[in-house]
Amino acid sequence: MRREQRRTRLPLRKSLFGRLLAASALVAACSVAATAWLAVQTTSGAIKQEQGQNLTADARIYNTLLGYAAGHPTWDGVDSTVRDLARQSGRRITLTTQQRHPLADSASLPSPPALPPQASAIVDPLSVDTALSRTTDRAGGAADRVDPRAVGPFRLPAAERATLQRAAERSAACLSRVGIAADVVRGPSGRPRVEIVGNDPDRVQNTRCTTDELDSPTATEEKALDALNQLADACLKRQGRPGVQLNLDLSWGDGSVTKPAAQPATVIPLASPAPSTRTGEDDRATASCVDTARREQLSSYVASPALLFISEEGGTTVPGFDLSPSNTAKIAGAAALVLALTVGATVLAGSRLVRPLHALTGAAQRMRDGEDSAPVLVSDDNEIGRLAAAFNDMADHRARLEAQRKDMVSDVAHELRTPLSNIRGWLEAAQDGLAKPDPAFIASLHTEAVQLQHIIDDLQDLAAADAGALRLHPEPVRIEDVLAQVAAAHQARAETAGVALSALPAAADAPSPVLWADPVRLRQAIGNLVSNAVRHTPSGGRVTVRAYGAETSADEAAADGEVVVEVADTGSGISAEHLPHVFDRFWRAEKSRSRRTGGSGLGLAIVRKLVEAHGGSVGAVSVEGQGSVFTLRLPMDAGDTASALDAGGPGAPDDGAPNGADQA
Repeated sequence: MRREQRRTRLPLRKSLFGRLLAASALVAACSVAATAWLAVQTTSGAIKQEQGQNLTADARIYNTLLGYAAGHPTWDGVDSTVRDLARQSGRRITLTTQQRHPLADSASLPSPPALPPQASAIVDPLSVDTALSRTTDRAGGAADRVDPRAVGPFRLPAAERATLQRAAERSAACLSRVGIAADVVRGPSGRPRVEIVGNDPDRVQNTRCTTDELDSPTATEEKALDALNQLADACLKRQGRPGVQLNLDLSWGDGSVTKPAAQPATVIPLASPAPSTRTGEDDRATASCVDTARREQLSSYVASPALLFISEEGGTTVPGFDLSPSNTAKIAGAAALVLALTVGATVLAGSRLVRPLHALTGAAQRMRDGEDSAPVLVSDDNEIGRLAAAFNDMADHRARLEAQRKDMVSDVAHELRTPLSNIRGWLEAAQDGLAKPDPAFIASLHTEAVQLQHIIDDLQDLAAADAGALRLHPEPVRIEDVLAQVAAAHQARAETAGVALSALPAAADAPSPVLWADPVRLRQAIGNLVSNAVRHTPSGGRVTVRAYGAETSADEAAADGEVVVEVADTGSGISAEHLPHVFDRFWRAEKSRSRRTGGSGLGLAIVRKLVEAHGGSVGAVSVEGQGSVFTLRLPMDAGDTASALDAGGPGAPDDGAPNGADQA
């Protein structure tokens, strides 16, 4: 079943290769679409820019002709203006009546082409095209479409213009003397006005420079204003509304209230309008009648509406952007080519990417089935190559762990079989009457039972540590007291072996290090090291135990907040090739597992687990034939030990007695 699953390939839509191919195709399609869109937008932008330039030229032509119509009652004499505009713009300009009867045409050909079916604009000074005109009164808004240059009867004669000009110049000179910059500007009707630079009316009001002469209408303006007022009142009367009195700025009032109408650019408001008491409906009706009256009054002073045609000399208009079928086919072909190249490159790259992944998958499945997994070939130093190298390392590590597991099972069986065989042999001998159950017999059985208990306790400690169930009971501990207790517990055994065992005190000028630890487990760890050192030190040798902290001299300095415990011996030492394995379980240099020196091969492994449970570390240095030094580094801070306890996970408190002397 597993081999069938191994040989079954994933569907293309679920495989990495299929997803890579789909992603590449999507990226290619998006790239092509973005490129096409950018090309179209760029081209369209260029065309719009050209069209904008043409629109600017058209607006200039329109405004020039609009100004001519506003200042002349007929189109007579407009030919020269049309020819000048055509020469400046390089375009054909044609004016016709609304019935398309020609008024003026700049075409130089004897038989000019027919006019376009639709006019470019309608030139009407009483109904200005706000999209083209640059002179429409901005104050009037969209409702006022009368060209400000259409002044009609409000145009001042020379005498009145001269009188107002002198008054404006006097006012500007007065303002200049008090430090206010002002210019005299003349409107289309000939009426001058004083324009303040900076537009600060408050400064003008604080001066003695009056403008009463400029604020009062002239005789010509009063006559035109009365005629406009009569036309507006007639319109209001037809609607059943009361008449109004128009001011020079075309505002109206009912005695105390003024309302502005659409203001021509020829007049500057004399004062801000007062708040209105009229209803909004009355004001809208009045504004509409004033606008109608203005158009009626100006109709005889301006030219009639005309159609304006602006085209090329050949009679064609400016072509727009048109994506022809051939251009569409070219874009589609280029997009298909790019997509095909992208898919091809993706297939090649995806094949090289997926091939080592298939090899890794096969090796992992063989490993799962318990088969020997050959190393995956690492061809390139890239992400996939590094993944394959990491997988090979993992496979090697797994093989080593499997070998260690098998060795551990064998070692446990061997270690348990020997004392059990001895106990069974002595009991069978006693049962057969070959051995007498005397005190020596009982002592021998007790020794073997104690050995079994030691092995079982060691295995239990290791199992609890691996499962995170090894719980500590930390408290403040003076390390010198722990060393003295360990030395006293092993002193008799050391004397029996002819080994000098001593616990060196801390430096005279340094306090004894105090750390936060479980004293029972700490004695067990140090005791295992001392027991191991005594066992491997020949008669006449020496075993030394000492501890120091950061307060000692620099040559023995520990890290800040750390206590270092050293167990040194003058024993046989450990070779360099065996030194990395001294803390492995059931490891002993005696491959024959001789019990001459005792030990189960678990003591140093337990030491490492106990130290790591305290948040510390353990290490060893040795010179073969000269001795070894085992070093424990333990944190003094209670927080580090608490972190180590939290990392160990939940578990029942350890209520078993520690092994006083371990067998390494």
